[in-house]
Amino acid sequence: MSTNNAPITESDTSRFVRIKEGDLDLQLHCNDAGSGAETVVMLHGSGPGASGWANFNRNVEPFVAAGYRVVLMDCPGWSKSDPVVSTGSRSDLNARALKGLMDAIGLDKVHIVGNSMGGHSAVAFALANPERVGKLVLMGGGTGGLSPFVPMPTEGIKLIGALYRDPTIENLKRMMNVFVYDTSNLTEELFQARLENMLSRRDHLENFVKSTEANPKQFPDVGHRLGEIAAPTLLVWGRDDRFVPLDIGLRLVTGLQKADLHVFSRCGHWAQWEHADKFNRMVLDFLAR
Repeated sequence: MSTNNAPITESDTSRFVRIKEGDLDLQLHCNDAGSGAETVVMLHGSGPGASGWANFNRNVEPFVAAGYRVVLMDCPGWSKSDPVVSTGSRSDLNARALKGLMDAIGLDKVHIVGNSMGGHSAVAFALANPERVGKLVLMGGGTGGLSPFVPMPTEGIKLIGALYRDPTIENLKRMMNVFVYDTSNLTEELFQARLENMLSRRDHLENFVKSTEANPKQFPDVGHRLGEIAAPTLLVWGRDDRFVPLDIGLRLVTGLQKADLHVFSRCGHWAQWEHADKFNRMVLDFLAR
């Protein structure tokens, strides 16, 4: 675990944890930084080559500097965590994995920041373990279901599927170019790093395709249960999100007991990366209230 005085790097914060939770018996990878009394768990999205560090590397340092312990969990089937085929709800699978991780490293209660799939997983965890959640921050995810305003599946979700089936640099660039609003920040170095992450774990790619073939609804609609969640929640959305449309955020702010919604203009599906400075200040203020 890194300290507040040392540079925070992926390698220095990297650790592996064996979890046993229900039918899960696997090794998870996470990054574990800081040593605050309160812990923030960050859950990444479902894109090929995703990881906790890739999703949240612009957020870890400010949260640790503010006094939090920060844990980035690589979900089962991503990055350096064990492979898995999900034939049921991926949201519930990730929630069980998080419970197993918390039990293994001795965390009783955490705040959860979830992006896309991570948002779905955070909601699933809060429904199953309400007493272990402090506050929730959901970006571009939280429940499934159809949008009445945007053709489904969305443009971005189609491109993710194409990339999983054919993991080439061309398909990666097509997906990433609608992932964010300002594509000028997408460097060749970023593309190559993401491509290497993907191709280093072809088993993850193949298992994701097998999972969606076994159950196309990996992230079910839990809109009818949102009212059960009492945890204070901050919803963060990009106005230009081409993966999970803004009206899903409106469903969440309507259904949850205590939710506020912030919409970034000129922002796609990666708010915590595209508007990192403002995102960090806003979330830290929310957690401190």
